[in-house]
Parts: sequence; C-alpha cells; structure tokens
Amino acid sequence: MLLRDSDVARQVRTYLLDMDYLARARPVDTPASSTPHALDDRIDQRITHILGKTVVPMFNALIESSGEHRQELVSLREDVQRIEQQLCGHETRITELERTRGPRRYTGIMASIDAMNWREFEHHVAVLLRRDGCTDVVVHGGPGDRGVDVTAHTADGRSVVAQCKSFAPYRPVWSGELQKFLGASLVQHTADVALFVATTSFTPDARAIAETYGVTLVDRSHLEKWSAGVPLTALQQASPDTTGRARSRKR
Repeated sequence: MLLRDSDVARQVRTYLLDMDYLARARPVDTPASSTPHALDDRIDQRITHILGKTVVPMFNALIESSGEHRQELVSLREDVQRIEQQLCGHETRITELERTRGPRRYTGIMASIDAMNWREFEHHVAVLLRRDGCTDVVVHGGPGDRGVDVTAHTADGRSVVAQCKSFAPYRPVWSGELQKFLGASLVQHTADVALFVATTSFTPDARAIAETYGVTLVDRSHLEKWSAGVPLTALQQASPDTTGRARSRKR
C-alpha cells in the first residue's frame, strides 16, 4: 500500500510514465545500428538510465516519507544500486571477453582423444609418429612391454621410445612415473629420443627430471597441436653433432 497509495508513490509513478513517454517520443540524433552488439548496448544503457534516474530517486523519496518501512526500503535501494553497478561494468567485461576469446583452432581434438581407451591412445600416438616420418613403428603396450608403449626410428635413423599415459586432465604425471620411464627408455632401450606423451600435465618435479635427462614431454596442450598437424620438434632432422653424441652414448 505504501508503494501504491501514498502521494510520493503517485508522483513517482507519474514521473516514470512521463519519462517513458519522452523516451519513446524523442527523436534520435543518429540511426540505431541493427547489429546484436549495438542492441545489447542500448538495452544496457536504457536499464542503467532507468535504475539511476528513476528507481533510485523513487526509493530516496519513499525513504524520506516513510518511517515504518524505512529499513526495508534502504535495503531495497542498496540492492538496486548493486545491480546498477553490475550493469555499468557489463560492457567492460564483455569487451575483454570478446578481445581474448577468438576462434579455437583445434576445437574438438582433445574431446576425441579423451574418449579413447588406453590401447586406442597408444595407436593414436603411433599414427602421429608415422605421420612425422618415423619408420619401424611398433605398439608394445601391455604386459611385457619393458616399460615403453611404442618404439620407432626417426627419418634420420635415431631410435625412439614413447610412453603413453591417458589420464584425466586433473591428474598430472608425477616424478616417480618419469623415473620409471627413464630406466626403461635410456637403460633398457638406450633410446636416442625418449617421448612421454600424456593427456594431462606434468608436475614441476617431473618436468625437472625430464629436463635433466633429456626426455621430451608432450603434455595436453602439445598433444593437441601435434594431433592437429604441428610436427613434433624432437622428431625432426637432428644435427650431425647431436646424432654423433647419441651414437657415442650407445657405444
């Protein structure tokens, strides 16, 4: 009844109707754009204008003239002011999102890889090795694989061993798993190129071990690009010095 029957409420209602009529009747200086973004901006501006110029003053007037419902009206006014602040920041947030969003180049690739079982993932890595010029590609995974899942040779003759881990994205590869792979790849197989391919990330300790012993880590982001056609640097033609050092290590 306070909002319906009081003199202040009637005055505010008349003011709102007058403002709405003027907004509809007033000619615009520039033609409105028909794009969705321009329409959204106009809607935001109109809502912000109504909140700031009519609704908040209405609450101010009602608060001054009412004692019984003063606290409730103050709380409602604060809620409206918070909404007004959120609307004022809306355009800035949308602009930032539009600037950083951009099109994803590899949409859907990781979703299909995540749907693979461990055996399908190993064969997927084997396909990528062949695509990058490797020969003698063999999938070993399972019991008796001697700690590696795939073996191959690069185009320039270097031996390759790969460990393939199909983990959930939230479960990183730990340092202990890297240490086990080191023993298999460098000691048992004496590989020139050791690849640890995972559908997830690696812990800092695991990365430190890989850097120390020359293991190439293919984490989730690198796997996405590799699967999309970006060649893996470790499989590309090695320099003569690198090939010579690898052969010396074998001897």
